[in-house]
Amino acid sequence: MTTAITILVILVGIVFVIALWVIGIYNGLVKLRNLYRNAFAQIDVQLKRRYDLIPNLVETAKGFMKHERETLEAVIEARNTASSARQNVSTEDASSMGALAAAEGGLGGALGRFFALSEAYPDIKSNANMMQVSEELTSTENKIAFSRQAYNDAVTQYNTQTEVFPASLIAGTFNFSAASLFEVTEEAERKAVKVEF
Repeated sequence: MTTAITILVILVGIVFVIALWVIGIYNGLVKLRNLYRNAFAQIDVQLKRRYDLIPNLVETAKGFMKHERETLEAVIEARNTASSARQNVSTEDASSMGALAAAEGGLGGALGRFFALSEAYPDIKSNANMMQVSEELTSTENKIAFSRQAYNDAVTQYNTQTEVFPASLIAGTFNFSAASLFEVTEEAERKAVKVEF
């Protein structure tokens, strides 16, 4: 009888250790998932700030760039497209992340054309409102870049953990799906938006 109790105690101990091991891996995956979701939330905050600044930029420039209506409308349209893509994004959905990256690329291109065109209007460079909005936009662009880097680092760490053995067994069992990186998809987006006034 004592041998049976000893075997039972050993089996219960093994099951307990395995349960603790599974719980530890599960909790680690949850922590990593929450870290990359938080990192994306930081991008989201900066994108919203950028989208809020763009109408101010366009309104300030309207008075100076009366003959450049197409460019101003292109910036607003790109901003609205990117804002819509931001609202519909899911970090677990590669296509929605791709749509956001493409929309951001379009917005970056439109802003680049806007700033290149604004070089032809010297009065814009000396306008205090334009200088302030441009400075805020530059600061926001830098924050977006840093936030994207932090997000991609967190996603890479999470995805690596879900793919390595034995955590991959736990990840598969509990439906921890791979997260999508926020990648540059267009060559034009790789160039920084240059804000000079």
